[in-house]
Amino acid sequence: MRILFLGDVMGRAGRDAVQRYLPGLKRDYNFDFVIVNGENASHGRGITEKHYRELLDAGADVITLGDHAFDQRETLAVIAREETLLRPINMNAVAPGRGSMMYETSAGQRVLVINALGRVFMNPIDDPFAAVDDALNACPLGDVADAAIVDFHAEATSEMQGMGHFCDGRASLVVGTHTHIPTADHRILKGGTALMSDAGMCGDYDSVIGMQADEPVHRFVTGMTKDRFTPAEGEPSVCGVAIETGPDGLCIYVAPVRVGGSISEALPF
Repeated sequence: MRILFLGDVMGRAGRDAVQRYLPGLKRDYNFDFVIVNGENASHGRGITEKHYRELLDAGADVITLGDHAFDQRETLAVIAREETLLRPINMNAVAPGRGSMMYETSAGQRVLVINALGRVFMNPIDDPFAAVDDALNACPLGDVADAAIVDFHAEATSEMQGMGHFCDGRASLVVGTHTHIPTADHRILKGGTALMSDAGMCGDYDSVIGMQADEPVHRFVTGMTKDRFTPAEGEPSVCGVAIETGPDGLCIYVAPVRVGGSISEALPF
């Protein structure tokens, strides 16, 4: 099975990039399933129902979130009824929606998707390792699930890598999101799980992690706030990771994906 994961969609530029490039990627590389992190899709903070549906229409099968999951108030109602919109599994039990879900491809393959939130340098949250462990144990790879993908939305690459090793042999892919910077450490671990510390973002890389550079630079230089952060809206890129799984659901191929904009291109297969 071929699976594509795209990192954080950042504002209008990120949505435009997904709409521009995802249909062609699906067509040219025969992806069976596509996951997109929509954490910053709406003005850089959370996702509205309109933008959620735009990403689905562009070809995403599932949209995952992160620490800004409920920054858009309407998401509370949308996520309660939409099974293809996931929030972190280790949020408080009162949070609406779900953090993991089994999906079926058009060919009948079963894909488990888990969204979790890190704790290092992040706001207090329940243990992501225990929550992911429970979800993987409930749907064993190669038995109940044909593939299992963990989107670990975290700040520290060390925690992302820790999650990869924790899931090794039990997941097809563990991929980090949140930092908006694609890492070059994509590989297959000893147990057969693909790991990439961060998938990067879909957005304008002529920026500071997706924001127009002037205000972040001003704050770094002066230590003072001058204006609001504003998503950059220049020529966008899509960034992510592609995998192929074997009959047991473990990874047999992993490669970065970077298309468009100012970032260097990387194509799979």
